[in-house]
Amino acid sequence: MSFGIYIHWPFCLSKCPYCDFNSHVANGIDQPGWRAALLSELAHFAQQTQGREVTSIFFGGGTPSLMEPATTAALLDKIAALWPVSPGVEITLEANPGTIDAARFRDFRAAGVNRLSMGLQALDDESLRFLGRKHDSAQAVQAVELAHAIFPRISFDLIYARPGQSAEDWRLELAMALAMAADHLSVYQLTIEEGTAFHPAHARGDFVLPDEDEAAEMFDLTQELCAAAGLPAYEVSNHARPGAECRHNLLYWQGDDYIGIGPGAHGRLNGQAVRQFKTPDRWRQAVAEHGHGTQEQTPLSFEERRDELVMMGLRLTEGLDAARFARITGQPLEPSLDPAGLALMLQDGFAEWRHGALRATAPGRLVLNSVIATLLP
Repeated sequence: MSFGIYIHWPFCLSKCPYCDFNSHVANGIDQPGWRAALLSELAHFAQQTQGREVTSIFFGGGTPSLMEPATTAALLDKIAALWPVSPGVEITLEANPGTIDAARFRDFRAAGVNRLSMGLQALDDESLRFLGRKHDSAQAVQAVELAHAIFPRISFDLIYARPGQSAEDWRLELAMALAMAADHLSVYQLTIEEGTAFHPAHARGDFVLPDEDEAAEMFDLTQELCAAAGLPAYEVSNHARPGAECRHNLLYWQGDDYIGIGPGAHGRLNGQAVRQFKTPDRWRQAVAEHGHGTQEQTPLSFEERRDELVMMGLRLTEGLDAARFARITGQPLEPSLDPAGLALMLQDGFAEWRHGALRATAPGRLVLNSVIATLLP
């Protein structure tokens, strides 16, 4: 099984109005202090995972490109000292176009980062302003060109179904993006989450999103254009050339183990869910007192593991592999599901069995949450 390490850098220059991630705005960051705390937590988890080979490392956030490259290098050096590391390890760092320059990119590459994931989100300035981004479209294009020249693998994110956006608008924008893309592209529908600035604004009627039919048309268009460009969907929102899928995210979706360090990070380890203290100050305090910031480490019941595997596995185009499910849970897949719900989803064409896996069909992926709810007892 694969084994990954997720490192959460919680700081951003500003809070985007659609974002519900654990991110915080900070003017001054104690880089040496944060480096020491993260190194301490790596050492703590190494004691629980001795001998596990690290296959992927992911710096997420927040905005990890605000981290000093020297901190990135120190963390990667520490991982290599504590664990065996796969020769083909995937090391991803998330970046925003407004927080990078050529020298900084080269420093991250020299530190060992071999995959860059950038939050472009849109390719027109009006939309970028609406989304609260600090970069403009010219900076986005420049960042992609720069990343192409420095990193072996790159990806970037886009958000569609924005206010006033038509399917034809999206077709043109996505065509521009595909002309810039390398081997991976993440494309998300704009959703309004509680706790974000967009939530009360949307409730007030400050803006209106495209309706369900329009959003579904944009989703279908995304599948069509990305597949034609050689980047078919391997997950509901992620597209890649064969072999270029994000190995770290596959680790999540396929139910493998990983540790998460940093404020609010989650992990899955030896049948347990591990959760870190969420706020940066509380996490730093816990690390100073105990050498780690773990708030909870609790065994996962069969039902919890089943639900997670179904929810994550059905996001994948290849679906939920029955043999993998049985190996992880100790129980067969089909009897673990609601029999009437499974029969209904198969009969109505929202799910199917293929190559030993239960997968959502194209119509099923459009209503995936309903499909999952119907399948689970």
